[in-house]
Amino acid sequence: MSDPMMDRVDEPADPRQIVVVALSGGPEGEVLIRRAARVAERSGGTLLAVHVAGEEHGRTASPGELARQQALTESVGGTYHQVIGDAVPRAILEFARSEKATQLVIGESSRGRLLAALSRPGVGASLIREAGQIDVLVVAHAAVGDRFALPRLSGGALSRQRVALGFIVTLILGPVVTWLLYLFRTPESITTEVLTFQLLVVVVALVGGIWPALLAAVLSGLTLDFLFVAPQFSVEVSDPLHLSALLLYALIAILVSYIVDTAARRARIAQRAAAEAELLATVAGNVLRGESAPLALVARTREAFGLSGVRLLDEGGVVLATDGEPVRDGRFAAVRVGPGGGAARATLELHGRALDDSERRLLEVILAQLNVALERAELAEIARAAQALAVADQVRSALLSAVSHDVRRPLAAAIAAVGGLRAAGESLSGEDARELLETAHVSLAALSKLVTDLLDVSRVEAGALGASLGPVDAAAVVLSAVEEIGLGPDVVDLALDPHLPAIWADPVLLQRVLVNVLSNAERHAPAGTRLSVTTAVDGQSAQLRVIDHGTGIAPNRREEMFAPFQRFGDTENTTGLGLGLALAKGFTEGMGGTLMAEETPGGGLTMVIVLPLAAGSS
Repeated sequence: MSDPMMDRVDEPADPRQIVVVALSGGPEGEVLIRRAARVAERSGGTLLAVHVAGEEHGRTASPGELARQQALTESVGGTYHQVIGDAVPRAILEFARSEKATQLVIGESSRGRLLAALSRPGVGASLIREAGQIDVLVVAHAAVGDRFALPRLSGGALSRQRVALGFIVTLILGPVVTWLLYLFRTPESITTEVLTFQLLVVVVALVGGIWPALLAAVLSGLTLDFLFVAPQFSVEVSDPLHLSALLLYALIAILVSYIVDTAARRARIAQRAAAEAELLATVAGNVLRGESAPLALVARTREAFGLSGVRLLDEGGVVLATDGEPVRDGRFAAVRVGPGGGAARATLELHGRALDDSERRLLEVILAQLNVALERAELAEIARAAQALAVADQVRSALLSAVSHDVRRPLAAAIAAVGGLRAAGESLSGEDARELLETAHVSLAALSKLVTDLLDVSRVEAGALGASLGPVDAAAVVLSAVEEIGLGPDVVDLALDPHLPAIWADPVLLQRVLVNVLSNAERHAPAGTRLSVTTAVDGQSAQLRVIDHGTGIAPNRREEMFAPFQRFGDTENTTGLGLGLALAKGFTEGMGGTLMAEETPGGGLTMVIVLPLAAGSS
């Protein structure tokens, strides 16, 4: 007969499943993750893996196993989480409910039946009993029965269950030992009887601590005096040495119990420290893998302390990072994030519950890391601003260099030509006057183009480019650009699609793009080769291609060619400021298109202009 719970897990009805898999840090984790991933995949849900770093699993968790299981979880599309808690079932259920989980995958308990009967219920049994509306899937694995785990600490130095077990041992084993000693007693066996009862007290102290041991010491002392020390069947001490022996007997029980309690308390402190170190190592690992450091720290803080929500706010109250759901009535604890004694960089709000002293110490460490993360973010922002200033300085330097050479040359030529006309007056021949006028005209035209390009690139850089978009006939613009440059049929081949729909563009800007791209192709094309211009439809866009068969440009340098003041392959500075392709790219993007470079089959460079089709033209 099938288990209804197993049926619900294997065939989930809710299409939006959130599957949580609980990891102990043991070798069975890989089996659990893969099983949970299949459950989540079948339902199209989300996979969350959670490990409780605390005293329940403090001795069984392997950091190496956890690291491998975290990598496996992320490789199957899930996310890894870690919380701190002394009671593992409660910590797992609090996490699952905070994430609104619908299913919980756990491994079968590795404890034997005898241990389960003598001690408190295991993690799996507690989860099944307290899961409520969350379906629990218990998965068998090869590690079942391989390990013997004593009950871990959950409250004081020793758990309530362990103290209770000490009282049980006292009340059961005490009468049995008394009966056996009384059955085989002799007048010379008093030493054996005392040592046997002393051993019983030590065993009880090791099991249950000081209070069961004191009870065992009192009962065994009374039993010794009543049954084995003369006079029998009365509680009185006739020899002072016997009284001293009984007092030493009780003192030994107290000392052994104290040692057991101290060892247990130190073990708990060590396990707590290991859990905190594991949490901080996980946080550091998340940051090193590229997660946003403040967001990662905020998320891990909420998970570690079982809070309902955590928020990080800057000095102006703007939320920098948040995780979980802050309480609605505004009850929360706010702590400052910043250097000691200085102005706070931010405020961390903790919603849910108050933290105890040990948790506050861990919070101080997290706050220190959060302060470092915010400081690094500030430094990164300053570095980005400095980099932008460096780029701006580089552009200004290039501009000054270009102006000092490219602008000065046509200006000097124009001034010289006009000055020659004025100085010579009517003594110049008609031919000389025409040459000087032509020189001035060409120089002033070049100067005008340079100034226009500088103004255009400044508009593009400032984002102030105005485009009058509308339906445009691409073929007409291509013909106008070819005619403006003066390229004849012996230089350029046109393969224009006669059925190309109207494109959405600015005809003036598009012509400037084509003129710049064609001029660049003509300048770099080897002598005797021809250019090609083609148009075609590509889905909801049109492609205009300008093809040359020159030397081309290496793929790793194609982005550089669109930067201002770049002249690839030029050996002298008479070809302008190097703004043509930068303007072409800026104009194309201003019209909602793209300009990119591709390699021409057989060698060369192909510039591809992609623009959207006009509405209703496809």
